[in-house]
This record gives sequence, structure tokens and C-alpha cells, in this order.
Amino acid sequence: MKNIQTKSWFGSVLGLALIAITTGSVRRVQANPCDPSAEGNVGRAMFTTHIENREPADQVLILDNSYREVFFFTDLNQFQGHTITHRWEFEGRVVQSRSYPIKSSRWRAVSQKDLDPAMVGRWSVLVMDENECPLKAVVFQYVQHSANQKQTAILPAGQ
Repeated sequence: MKNIQTKSWFGSVLGLALIAITTGSVRRVQANPCDPSAEGNVGRAMFTTHIENREPADQVLILDNSYREVFFFTDLNQFQGHTITHRWEFEGRVVQSRSYPIKSSRWRAVSQKDLDPAMVGRWSVLVMDENECPLKAVVFQYVQHSANQKQTAILPAGQ
């Protein structure tokens, strides 16, 4: 009896599958718009205290609130014809976005943020494509300035 029930259940499922295929009711799975195999890549992405000759002068990891501005630099490869966005966040809340139409196979983009000394905490920039797919995320910590102790961590740009 068990064998007959299994065959009957299998036959029903197979029959429904055949009906779905022949009536065209099977939905096609669309490609993921955030496909990680996309051709472009973010070569470099970092916070910096300033830009020299279109390049970051240093790399910010921790910045004390005696600094009142910071820059975000990206070196983008193979995004020609696309738009890339720098989405600035403070403690997980979006505070600024800036989009860049990419006009060549290698493109450098820089955004700048004025910092409120009272807004100490975790700052991040999410680099996104035109589908709002994340390509890269970078974080720095903005901390209270101390006259007695060095609070910053700023590396040479090549690190």
C-alpha cells in the first residue's frame, strides 16, 4: 500500500510540473542585480585628511575631533558608462550621498564631508553602483580630542 501512495504522490507532482511547463506558468529567475561577477572593481577606497595631485595624502583610521573635514577617495576600474555613489553614514544613518558618472575605464572620485566636532562615533562610506548594490564599505572612528594623549591613527596612503 505504501508503494502505491508514493507512486501516486510522485505522479501528481510530476503531472503538476508538466502542466506548469506546458502552460508557461513557470517564472524565469532573473539575474541578481547585485551580481558579484560584475566587470568593474574598486581598486582603492579610503578616508584621507586631504588630496594631493588627485591622490589621497594619507589614510585615516581614527581621527580626533580637532579635524573638521575628511575626504573619501575611490580608484574605480572598468565602470565606464556607469554611475557610482559615495553614501556617507554616521552611526548607521545616511547623512550625505554623492553620485559620479564614470567617464573612463579608470576613474578617481573624491567626496568631502565637513565634520561636526560633537558627532563623535563611527563614520562610514558605502560605495554603491546605480542599482544601489554595495561594492565597498570603509569605516573610520571620529573621537574626542585629548590634549594629553594622541587619539588619531593616520597611515601613509599606500598602507
